[in-house]
Amino acid sequence: MKTKAIALTISLVFVSVALGFQDNPNMGTWKLNEAKSKFAGKARNHTVVYEMAGDQIKVTVDGVDENGGAVHNEWTGKFDGKDYPVTGETNSDARAFRMINKRTLELTNKKGGQTTLTGRIVISRDGKSRTVTTTATDFARQESHKPCRLRQTIAELPAKRSNAALSRPGLGRVF
Repeated sequence: MKTKAIALTISLVFVSVALGFQDNPNMGTWKLNEAKSKFAGKARNHTVVYEMAGDQIKVTVDGVDENGGAVHNEWTGKFDGKDYPVTGETNSDARAFRMINKRTLELTNKKGGQTTLTGRIVISRDGKSRTVTTTATDFARQESHKPCRLRQTIAELPAKRSNAALSRPGLGRVF
């Protein structure tokens, strides 16, 4: 009887965690809507994918850099405001996401412990779009000891969700 109770408790914990992440509007694939976006340069994130990786979230970004070359970076961590390693990113070696509320995330990129980018990701109430606003510090182009600040706002629309358990009819993501 004790074994059944333990097994049932463990099962309920896993189901509760899964349902909690299912309700996260960030999860899924987001595609860039260039017509509704304002950029500070030529770099673009064309696709951003949020997916579960065990008890953490994996964020995969594909796009182009300032010179039109392909970029791909990956981050796996929790939305707890702590730094987790990012791979494939030339301007940062750590990234932190902090959940402000169900529809708002703050992000911080760091290189060698120094902040290189901060931003906010806000999902619309209907879940059909999101806005990413970032401010980057361009240390390479600074003319004085004060870093240059670059600000951009990106509009995103949802793409077809790949995970049936997370899908909601009629949603597409654009960023």
